[in-house]
Amino acid sequence: MERSTQRTVNGKPAPTRMSHREAIGRVVGAYRDPIVRSYSWGRFKIFRQRFLEEIGQYLPEHGRVLDIGCGFGLFALYYAQRCPGRHVVGFDLAERRIETARQAAADLGLKNAEFHIGDARGISALDPFDAIYLLDVLHHIPQDVVPSLLSSIHDALPVGGILVVKELDTSPTWQRLFAHALDLMMSPDSPPHYWPQEKLASTIEDAGFSVKRHQLIDYLPYPHVLYVATKLGRTKPPAASR
Repeated sequence: MERSTQRTVNGKPAPTRMSHREAIGRVVGAYRDPIVRSYSWGRFKIFRQRFLEEIGQYLPEHGRVLDIGCGFGLFALYYAQRCPGRHVVGFDLAERRIETARQAAADLGLKNAEFHIGDARGISALDPFDAIYLLDVLHHIPQDVVPSLLSSIHDALPVGGILVVKELDTSPTWQRLFAHALDLMMSPDSPPHYWPQEKLASTIEDAGFSVKRHQLIDYLPYPHVLYVATKLGRTKPPAASR
């Protein structure tokens, strides 16, 4: 008789980690609107496995994670499926997108993903979270609002908590122009304003984080940059001190 090879924890079957391919297939398949499904496939083509795993390694497997500007919820649903002990909360200002995300979460039977309507431009306070991420969101937010958003994020994280930001650089110029054209096509009412690497890293640091950053090299001509920020164990410097 064949012996079972399933892992056990305290005598019970251990939960299996869902594969990357299966998680993406389930997320895309959960959207009922074919246009949203096509959009989701496109986003997952841009955020391919290496990018998703690069970002995911900084998210706790157990704890509360916030997805700011979650859109249709595809990344929140992806990360919630990959780790059942991770509770992912997403918010976005578009009611239709949030309704779509909620429907997809319900169809997937996910109890560890929830979605709310909210505008990142007007955040004054956030509930506590263990990690927070923003994926291609800051360039759709007025730059003078970003410092207050980062301050609210800082207050919501514990010391040592992680903020992950994926953004697009301003150089090389031809890649920025390529990304700008696609952003305008997808969001004509929200013209993008990209951040030079040094400026965005400095702005995150001013909010009370240490920052490491590096480019994400892609076969598509996008100037991807990943910022991994850790909340410091000290009081944020006052804005007037600079």
